[in-house]
Amino acid sequence: MYNRTKFKIMKPVNEVFEAFVDPEKIKNFWFSSAARWEQGQTVTLRYEEYNAEVVIEVIEVLPNKKIVYRWGTDGKGNIVTISLEELDSSSTIIEITEEGFREDDDDFMSNLLDNKEGWVFMLTCLKGYLEFGINQLRGAIVK
Repeated sequence: MYNRTKFKIMKPVNEVFEAFVDPEKIKNFWFSSAARWEQGQTVTLRYEEYNAEVVIEVIEVLPNKKIVYRWGTDGKGNIVTISLEELDSSSTIIEITEEGFREDDDDFMSNLLDNKEGWVFMLTCLKGYLEFGINQLRGAIVK
């Protein structure tokens, strides 16, 4: 089972791509610290606001097209694909697909909805950052 979320960002595809892979940019809308995302790397992502971190395994990087990673390094985490489609020189469609939810899991619906909420929030923060220079939204979710 998978979860899919799509947004239109009014920026060129290369700017959207770099926002994810460049640690100086990703901290403005998503994780507070990270290394550059490159294919074959394991990257530790930190959320200072929540005193939390997650390790991802970067599986595939196609510049300005796609980033694929697995949450965790145990081989069991969900697979996330960030796909970028250039509409024209000033706009990009970004699609996040997360696969690996188990329908037999007692928390299946809760996990699916919680992650969807997280993707919508992250993409909203990305849009605010890239289009309007707003970088104070990250970490605003209260659980």
